[in-house]
Amino acid sequence: MSKILSFFICFLLCCFNSVFSQQHPGEKPEWPENYTVAKPWTRWWWMGNAVDRKNISRNLVALHKAGIGGVEITPIYGVKGEEKNFIDHLSPEWVSMLKYTVKVADSLGMGVDMVMGTGWPYGGPQVAPEHAATRITFRKYQLAPGETFDKKIEPENIEKHKLAQLQYVFAYTDGEKYSDLTPNLDGNHLYWKAGDHHYTLYAVFNDKTGQQVKRAAPGGEGFTLDHYSKEAFDAYTQPYDKALKGMEGDIRAIFNDSYEVYGTDYTPGFFESFKKRRGYDLASYLPQLLDTMPDETGDRVKSDYRETISDILLDNFAGRWTGWAHTKEYKTKLQAHGSPGNLIDLYAASDIPECETFGSMPFDIPGFRREKSDIREGDADRIMLKFASSAAHIGGKPLVSSETFTWLREHFKTALSQCKPEAEELFLAGVNHIFLHGTTYAPQRASWPGWKFYASVNFHPNTTIWEDAPGLFSYIARCQSMLQAGEADNDVLLYWPVYDTWGKTLGGSRFFQFKIHDLNQWLHGTSFYETANTLLDDGYMVDFISDRFVAAAITEKGEIQLPGGKYKAIVVPDCSKMPLTTLKKLITLKKRGGKVIFLGVPESVPGLKDYQEENEKLRELISENGLETASGGEITQKLNRAGIRPEKLAGYGLKFIRRNQEGEKIYYLVNHTDKAVNDIIPIHTKTAGVRIMDPLTGKTGSAQITPQGEYTGVRVDMEPGESLFLKTSEDKSGGIPWTYYEKGQEYPLPGEWTISFEKGGPSLPGTVSGKKPGSWTAYGQEYEAFSGTAKYTIEFDSPKDKAENWQLNLGDVRESARVWLNGKYIGRAWSVPFQLETGPLKEQNNKLEIAVTNLSANRVRDMELRGEEWKIFYNANIVNRNYKKFDAAKWKPMPSGLLGPVLLVPLSVR
Repeated sequence: MSKILSFFICFLLCCFNSVFSQQHPGEKPEWPENYTVAKPWTRWWWMGNAVDRKNISRNLVALHKAGIGGVEITPIYGVKGEEKNFIDHLSPEWVSMLKYTVKVADSLGMGVDMVMGTGWPYGGPQVAPEHAATRITFRKYQLAPGETFDKKIEPENIEKHKLAQLQYVFAYTDGEKYSDLTPNLDGNHLYWKAGDHHYTLYAVFNDKTGQQVKRAAPGGEGFTLDHYSKEAFDAYTQPYDKALKGMEGDIRAIFNDSYEVYGTDYTPGFFESFKKRRGYDLASYLPQLLDTMPDETGDRVKSDYRETISDILLDNFAGRWTGWAHTKEYKTKLQAHGSPGNLIDLYAASDIPECETFGSMPFDIPGFRREKSDIREGDADRIMLKFASSAAHIGGKPLVSSETFTWLREHFKTALSQCKPEAEELFLAGVNHIFLHGTTYAPQRASWPGWKFYASVNFHPNTTIWEDAPGLFSYIARCQSMLQAGEADNDVLLYWPVYDTWGKTLGGSRFFQFKIHDLNQWLHGTSFYETANTLLDDGYMVDFISDRFVAAAITEKGEIQLPGGKYKAIVVPDCSKMPLTTLKKLITLKKRGGKVIFLGVPESVPGLKDYQEENEKLRELISENGLETASGGEITQKLNRAGIRPEKLAGYGLKFIRRNQEGEKIYYLVNHTDKAVNDIIPIHTKTAGVRIMDPLTGKTGSAQITPQGEYTGVRVDMEPGESLFLKTSEDKSGGIPWTYYEKGQEYPLPGEWTISFEKGGPSLPGTVSGKKPGSWTAYGQEYEAFSGTAKYTIEFDSPKDKAENWQLNLGDVRESARVWLNGKYIGRAWSVPFQLETGPLKEQNNKLEIAVTNLSANRVRDMELRGEEWKIFYNANIVNRNYKKFDAAKWKPMPSGLLGPVLLVPLSVR
């Protein structure tokens, strides 16, 4: 073996042990292998596609060293002054850059995903007008009895509807008798004489929304794709077939962003598809479809219309897209939210369902900062997030990804400590494959602060948070290595009654999208939502199920079997509408030994065709099977009577999720409360041993456990903001025990603090000192402007207490710290609570060094106060969190450094 190879292997092993494992001496590794997919990935913005080989390598190496496992390439608008470096999307030069990216990433053990387009949504120059996103528009004419219609039919506003094509003309009497006048058309001219009735004529136009690709990169400008047309999709793929030839398997996955396709409620051939799928002619009920007032017939037609939109989106785009990707040996990664389709079915049509968070959520953790002036209120509802993970779990998809930290705080104002609980909420909702949103490619020539995407947060080496970002990334990697192990271990399926939404008037709008920003329109306040929250609050592990997956379910040994696993019960919330086929299948599952619990019975089938006859059959089924008397009641009581027990962890204030790995249970516990949990907590399994695993530090140990019947009691100590994994084992020996500490009296550190500035800008201020630690911004204008790292140093004598160990509590840290004691590095403190164990102290002259890194905000503020222009980007350029003009000059300096108080706490083993 060569010296170079030996050195390389040693280097990798050292990195693995120091960054990921951190096991106790002599103990076998407990954490799963640090593989690529366990690490966080990032969306990688290519601004103007102005990329080159040298800087691709430079960017990827920096991401790799920090702990990023892969990139998702999204080309977007460019940087002013860089026009000569722009590369057209899918040009030979662009493909060359893509191939080089894959080559470098592969050499680093990283993965590469890519958007099948630029910006979003799918579209571009290859989208001809006939394949562009489509809408239906109408023009109405009134005819008296015997009146002759003899004119050319055009849209009312031709300038606004330049691409509209007349497709049908229908005539309706006052009694709504329908006639198809389309065969009477001569081009756009209609000659027709009315009979003995008053008639309303509807001219139906196949129109175009005119939507263009948003945030497009050079070479990617053009119409948005018609997502309902398989012909449009097939034409869209042709440039990619050519460009990606020979790259089969090189890309890990193709990504499709959230469905931000506006007002596209139609596609050519819709009426024919509707008739085939729903069994009747939509043209017969066009007036009812267009009526905005509540009406039995109109609402049923609207339900059928919405279901048809969902079906063709699933068949002609989502399913077809995944099939195309598989021919290239690529996976697909889909954000289904925002679409007009059934979210569960759409997410499940991809290989990797992906949800997203947007804005900032509140947490009760003491010391967790959430200044109103720097946030957008978040909408990361746990029930919404679980649509994606449920689709993965029931569909047998091992990965659930998330677009993460979008607009978590204002630009340059996001701390790593503010990221951690947001990531934990995603893990708790079933996500196990986090994508940062995001990282902007920036060449070495770019002046600080570099190239920036219009929305925060930007995870890039030229921001100050990068100094300690490996702490966040290694935490995510440890968590995901466990959360990707085995399979989800959820007990209960909750039926999602989508027809209750589709069957509503919805303000008269026939077209409806399931948006994450408008949950009050379709999710909040529903029986489904309330039941889901009740089950989760009471400690039940829950996934959601759609009608399609109910149809695919079977019973096996009293359990509900789906492609993704087994469940103990299906719960049907109180719902208004349910297809007769779904009710029949639920009853069949129940008769064959499956536990199906009804909290209410449906009042009606959805849709229009034969609904009265179908309703009679529905009522007969309900009556014959005694469902009316068996429905209702309190769900947790019903589950208990069925022998399905909850986890009692919820009663301790802990959030949790559970997985199963070859019979061993993995629990992920998070304390987001304002109080410590120091207790024996019950987990719902019998086991001989439990390993405690700390994903923040990598430490593991054998827990103290107590048998409690069908539960096992596990002693845990968890401060607010902390998390742990519990892993059961039949190994009674348990290995090295977990160390439980009793805390003693807190001691402030006396003495003189010195603050020396090590790296950052715009310049390095001089060294200062004081009796207490504090914000360095208090020392004057030069210090206010500084963003970077400063070292706080103090010498102290040890308190007289006897202690097996000491805890260093740093208090309020702005924003992250690395700590050395007596020249020995003891760790990073980047999240609340900012605490580290120091090990033993010397009796006298202990030297403590704390390198604290603040945010980039103060330096950006200083730049703008001095009139330096850095916002040099096309399109959206840079906006603030409310999408208004960005102006950092109005900010106040952010407190920076070690605010304290810094305390020593003696720890004794109990």
